[in-house]
Amino acid sequence: MWFQREVCVHYYHCVDTLDIQPNLSVSCTGALKYTRAHTIRKPDFPPPSPPLLSPSLPTTPAQPLVCYKSHSCLPDSHPSDPETPTNNMQTLILAALLGCLASVFAAPTDKVKWCVTSDREHEKCRALVVKAPAFSCVKRENVLSCIIAIKAGEADAITLDGGDIYTAGQINYNLHPIIAEDYGTTADTCYYAVAVVKKGTAFGIRDLQGKKSCHTGLGKSAGWNIPIGTLVSMGLIQWGGIEDKPLEEAVSTYFSSSCVPGATRKSLCQLCSGDCSKTHNERYYDYAGAFQCLKDGAGDVAFVKHLTVPESEKDNYELLCKDNTRAPIDSYKSCYLGRAPAHAVVSRNDPQLAELIWNSLDSVQKHPENFNLFSSEAFAPAKNLMFKDSTEKLVKLPANMDTFLYLGAGYMSSIRSLTKETTAAASSAIKWCAVGHAETSKCDSWSINILNVATIICQNAPTVEECLTKIMRKEADAMAVDGGQVYTAGKCGLVPAMVEQYSEEKCATAGAQASSYYAVAVVKKGSGLTWDKLMGTRSCHTGVGRTAGWNIPMGQIHKQTGDCDFTKFFSSGCAPGAEPSSPFCTQCIGSGEAVGDESKCKASSEERYYGYAGALKCLADDAGDVAFIKHTTILEFEHKNEYELICPGKGPMAVEDYASCHLAIVPAHAVVTRPEIRNDVVRILLAEQTRLGSSNTDGPFNMFKSDSGKNLLFKDATKCLQEVEVGTSYETFLGAEYMDAMNSLRQCTANTPDLEKSCTFHSCQENN
Repeated sequence: MWFQREVCVHYYHCVDTLDIQPNLSVSCTGALKYTRAHTIRKPDFPPPSPPLLSPSLPTTPAQPLVCYKSHSCLPDSHPSDPETPTNNMQTLILAALLGCLASVFAAPTDKVKWCVTSDREHEKCRALVVKAPAFSCVKRENVLSCIIAIKAGEADAITLDGGDIYTAGQINYNLHPIIAEDYGTTADTCYYAVAVVKKGTAFGIRDLQGKKSCHTGLGKSAGWNIPIGTLVSMGLIQWGGIEDKPLEEAVSTYFSSSCVPGATRKSLCQLCSGDCSKTHNERYYDYAGAFQCLKDGAGDVAFVKHLTVPESEKDNYELLCKDNTRAPIDSYKSCYLGRAPAHAVVSRNDPQLAELIWNSLDSVQKHPENFNLFSSEAFAPAKNLMFKDSTEKLVKLPANMDTFLYLGAGYMSSIRSLTKETTAAASSAIKWCAVGHAETSKCDSWSINILNVATIICQNAPTVEECLTKIMRKEADAMAVDGGQVYTAGKCGLVPAMVEQYSEEKCATAGAQASSYYAVAVVKKGSGLTWDKLMGTRSCHTGVGRTAGWNIPMGQIHKQTGDCDFTKFFSSGCAPGAEPSSPFCTQCIGSGEAVGDESKCKASSEERYYGYAGALKCLADDAGDVAFIKHTTILEFEHKNEYELICPGKGPMAVEDYASCHLAIVPAHAVVTRPEIRNDVVRILLAEQTRLGSSNTDGPFNMFKSDSGKNLLFKDATKCLQEVEVGTSYETFLGAEYMDAMNSLRQCTANTPDLEKSCTFHSCQENN
């Protein structure tokens, strides 16, 4: 019989490694002091499994003391401690500990808990477990229940389509896509949503009212979100929004009857042959089910993906096109309703778990002779169990991928159209995104100095990439960035709206040529360095991905060496934004505070060597041998005569000779924003610079001056902002020469920002 008992303080000498929990090791060399009280209340044997402990966790009287997966930590009494227990008590505790340890040693290693939603899918999952013990199966009644189970840790992963990925990514669940299906077609990791009909039935897409419809499932991409969104946007389904009536009601009155697995309205389940659930228990569920609904004559049209119709049956069916014509099944590239991102495996936002899931799946997909993840043949008539049968392989997603980035702006827009999200016709304010503390302070001063109606609201993020993500998500609206970041922003669907102008003359001239500047390489006079002697030196950069500080010089070096590993060229340096362990962070100093400064190598003004002024300071402080900056930075420097320029094919030249000795002429910094609010951003910024621009010399605030730093929000050399012509793409803005340099540099994938990788992972992330 176990009974309640207090256990006093213990000291443990830990040598070697103490495994606290799976995938987490804590090295505990030397003596560690644990203070725990052990209370046993259970009248059964053995006692309940104790919670996991860690030396870093605070002690609490209710937690039992236990070592997991270790035999290197033994109790050691200290007679000087007044609360040290007797030897008898120590013996009892040690016996209990050894019992716990024995059970832990016998426990299997971590498994990937895969969530399934039907009996047939459960069968396939169990068959997988036989061949791959790294998996276990968890059955829930539907996709939403699986999402909830994964959030709660009762399951780890499930493959979902775009609509369900959207649901899983909502704040209630916060699941992330980590692995995508690849269908081995020109669509890559995308597929086409199509409307399939029987050949010989004489109607077009504009004649669907009153027809019978077959859908893959409520809220699914090809079967609901894209086709219903298309019919609503074309004005064929009359729906004024949720204030008018539920969308399902509008659909049920448009079609005479339907099968929409997962729906609750009777007419939307009328054609179904099972329980109308969004699981394989419903015969007409999913792609194969919706097509079967059409094939059986239950429906007149099936909303599926382009690969659904079997090869042997393609001659019997046609596609409905948005121009009210029809086309053969294989003409899906020109006759489709929309494009959707591939199905993806979702899980909790846990990098270690994501790696475990990927490694487990990848090891199986490499040996299809043992188990084919992408076949449901053995479980016929069911199809697309666990994964779509048309999948050729699984592809690991970039580490920072989330729901918004994966689905893309176009698909997110189609989902929003089904919720009728309203936006103001013309906003009276824009949310400006500031990077770091110094920029945030300046932005706050800007917003405070606005008269009457607030037109600037400040948002902030630790990096430019995170600011761009906020703009994409509508959490912020605009920011000024350099050319390299304009390139990344453009890849993510943002557009240049205004450009910095550094000439007062040109500010007064409508339609004047946009500003540009020279990217230069600066060294100390008398250093003996030339461009040809740079290998092995220390480098100072404005930041990774920045134009003058990274893209242009590294592009030159890549053309010269053909090697993407720039750590072989420079011995060390400071390139804010690089991996902390990289040699390009060695020379950075952070905020200059104590050891362990989290600002070190950060791509913000908190790193003192960040930006143009920071890179020059890095050179001046002798932390580097060469600085890559813009020509005006060195010209404005008090001690400019102590420096000189170097460039390919020439000897050192005076800093005033930048027109003859430079690496490239590059476009000025630009304000980027979302296309739909571009006009609002231009209107508000034009008004703001009239009041608070360079002409405001006596006022308390100037948009283009930085009191507590350099080049905050805008470059200090800015005289005004000029409008970029409506419709100008980021490619046109940057120019052919710069685009060539960027496209060349992007051959080095390690130099592609994570955000850009996520935005360009598949082509359907762009607007359809």
